[in-house]
Amino acid sequence: MRLLVTGGAGFIGANHVHRLVAAGHAVTVYDALTYAGNPANLAGLDLRDLSDGDDYRFVHGDVRDGATLAEAMRGHDAVFHLAAESHVDRSLVDPSTFAATNCEGTATVCRVALELGIERVLHVSTDEVYGSIEVGSFREEDPLAPSSPYSASKAGSDLIALSYHASHGLDVVVTRATNNYGRFQFPEKVIPLFVTTLLRGGRVPLYGDGLNVRDWVHVEDHCAALDLVLEHGAPGGVYNVGAGNEWANRDLADRLLALCGADEASVEYVDDRPGHDRRYSVDSGRIRALGWEPAVDPDDGLAATVAWYRDHPEWWEPLLERPVRP
Repeated sequence: MRLLVTGGAGFIGANHVHRLVAAGHAVTVYDALTYAGNPANLAGLDLRDLSDGDDYRFVHGDVRDGATLAEAMRGHDAVFHLAAESHVDRSLVDPSTFAATNCEGTATVCRVALELGIERVLHVSTDEVYGSIEVGSFREEDPLAPSSPYSASKAGSDLIALSYHASHGLDVVVTRATNNYGRFQFPEKVIPLFVTTLLRGGRVPLYGDGLNVRDWVHVEDHCAALDLVLEHGAPGGVYNVGAGNEWANRDLADRLLALCGADEASVEYVDDRPGHDRRYSVDSGRIRALGWEPAVDPDDGLAATVAWYRDHPEWWEPLLERPVRP
């Protein structure tokens, strides 16, 4: 297949691009290379180099730029739409950028795909659109109740994508995954932030009482889910992707301290952020019915992730000095 991946130089996108190319697909990466988009993610730090050619092409462009996007998208069979602003803390101080990229960008992707007759658009979203849940797990039919400008913009983008299916018949599918971890994740996110800080001998910030709970899915398992939904998901369908690895932030911190050879003195409790959701949990029965199961053991996956950051300081050290805006 000929596949376009928006946001393909980012964390999840780059991991997915490596997977798609290895599977023999012809892939075009479309990325604006903002602060979290990193060409080094596509340079094959652990895999063979990817270079422009018949099976791989990179296009520098913004998803809101319809003309450039159309030129890049033409001739493809399907689109994986991962381009998004994704950091909650940053959305609290710069919400307009999140609304523009996530909502306007998704509308442009869907409009261009419709005009070009693209067979399917897979819109990658987040479990955060549901908000917090004390007990139980959210199902795909549950109402959306986002708590931050980031999650609100992703909820809006979900509805925009699904509206193109309802109004125009565009074949859209949506995935909502829990917290991802693995290589290539920008150091502002909690796991790489903690790991890179601990490896440098610093102290890591733990919000509030540290008891906020997240479900962690390895990025490779998430990418496997994306492939499955692209091939077998129902048009207009929504699929939760959660591994069932629920850890309180305090538990996660303890695991990372042990893996990095640090102790309790390396933890600093800080004031909680506004609107900090207490617990995320999704019911993944729908995608599991398609045949998906997480393959990465959480302890093994976390240890491998820490080892990757330890072994690749040349990847993350330059990012600590990078401006957060293009």
